[in-house]
Amino acid sequence: MPTILAVSGSPSPTSRTASAVDRALVLLRANGHTASHLAVRDLPAADLLAGVRDTPALWTAADAVAGADGVIVATPVYKASYTGLLKAFLDLLPENALAGKVVLPLATGGTVGHLLTIDYALRPVLTALGADHVVQGRFLLDADVVRGDDGQARLTPPAESRLSEAVEQFADALGRRGAYHGSRRVEQIAAPSLSLVSAAASEVGR
Repeated sequence: MPTILAVSGSPSPTSRTASAVDRALVLLRANGHTASHLAVRDLPAADLLAGVRDTPALWTAADAVAGADGVIVATPVYKASYTGLLKAFLDLLPENALAGKVVLPLATGGTVGHLLTIDYALRPVLTALGADHVVQGRFLLDADVVRGDDGQARLTPPAESRLSEAVEQFADALGRRGAYHGSRRVEQIAAPSLSLVSAAASEVGR
């Protein structure tokens, strides 16, 4: 099964964005995927701000991105854009870090006026990092993520439905990607064998 990494760019320890990501990962794990969550706020802030790549924490984070088949990139919307924290991390990734991966953008915001942030702010930077398959993103209102008396964050039923739909589309895209690469490997293995058969037949003809 494909390996999935979620990268969340909220600086808040009680992030609604991170809660939405965790719910998406629960849905993916229930379908057999290996999924993990990288909260950028847990990385060394000084290294991120200074643009320092050669530290163990950032090596590990970059390796996690490189090793994932699918990446969820999630952010709250601040001033009609993704967070500076997320930007700092994405800037440290190698060129084409998302090449060959399926990417699901997620965003949370206070009003529907921030809805277009996914397409006009987040999607371009994902494409610049080489992502060749960015599935339709999902925007959730802050009001869609509520905390119960136990302090646990939950999605409202309509938000849960929308997120589930996005996760299903993401998983389907990952499945198609895996099937395509699997067929390509079979073709690459089979092609030399066919060449050998052809060569053998030619030798017999001589």
